[in-house]
Amino acid sequence: MNTTYNALIVPAHLTQPVRIETVDTVMAALQKLVAGNIEAITSRDWHVYLNDEGNRLPQNARAEVLIREAGVYLDDTFNGTAVFLGHGSRGDESDAPRHLIRLAKQLFDVPLAA
Repeated sequence: MNTTYNALIVPAHLTQPVRIETVDTVMAALQKLVAGNIEAITSRDWHVYLNDEGNRLPQNARAEVLIREAGVYLDDTFNGTAVFLGHGSRGDESDAPRHLIRLAKQLFDVPLAA
């Protein structure tokens, strides 16, 4: 069973680049990426992992914009690093969807390879 996929990583710190990164999707690895326990926000073909105790982390304005522009409207503030992945055919993980990566490129004017 494959546990590595291409994720769209959106750091909270604006000095850190939005990037595509191959990540291990086992729980411990994801918790390390988001610096703590995980919460997920789900859309049709993607989901994003965030720290569930985000109030102690910096606000992630880029992730908020991307989530809303992708069609998920929440009043929440999102904090810490955001890890976007896709939904696999059996409910498992998959690579971040290309349309989400294209949207991130447009919003943040960054070159991303997918």
